Amino acid sequence: MERITLKPGLLGGKPTIRCMRFPVGDIPEMPANGMTEDEVLEQHPMLERDDIHAALR
Repeated sequence: MERITLKPGLLGGKPTIRCMRFPVGDIPEMPANGMTEDEVLEQHPMLERDDIHAALR
């Protein structure tokens, strides 16, 4: 899972996507609230489809 990273000091040590300031925990909430993968990617262009899949695993 090289897409999910833990870096002390970044977002309080929470898991992030590829060392960006994007918490892994935010991703599962999006489809749970009815967003499609395409909508997630459109609203968050720094994410890649594989980032979403890794966070959902």
